[in-house]
Amino acid sequence: MSLAPGDALTSHNFGLQIDGVMVEYLAEVSGLTLEQDVITYQQNSAQGRPEVNLLPGVQKNGQCTVVRGMTQSAAFNTWINDSINGQMGSARKNASIIMMDYQNNPVKRYNMRNAWCSKIDASTLKAGEASALTETVTIVFEELVIE
Repeated sequence: MSLAPGDALTSHNFGLQIDGVMVEYLAEVSGLTLEQDVITYQQNSAQGRPEVNLLPGVQKNGQCTVVRGMTQSAAFNTWINDSINGQMGSARKNASIIMMDYQNNPVKRYNMRNAWCSKIDASTLKAGEASALTETVTIVFEELVIE
């Protein structure tokens, strides 16, 4: 790994992999969130003093948003269409957001289990505009494992 002690990863070197296939032309990943319930458990000690303990509860599902260049990626488009059309047998896939070091070696992974597309938003089309078209995809998932 090319990171020296104390170095941090940079935000520009990342990738998205869906069922082992890297998604090409990725511009941004944001809003990667996961939440877990917190259970408050109150009891009295042997000396009669109140004690409060916090316990981990149920892990909630999560989501993230991916912005990518609008391309003719057949695999990505099929995955989005399966999700939007409710074909969940083929839409639920395992996906990973991969952080890479300066030499493009994977350093950290956010593995999302049973991920699928819940929303797609195409960029604005405007006559005379000279910018790349993008699509913003919201990905939801059932479990997140960080490696």
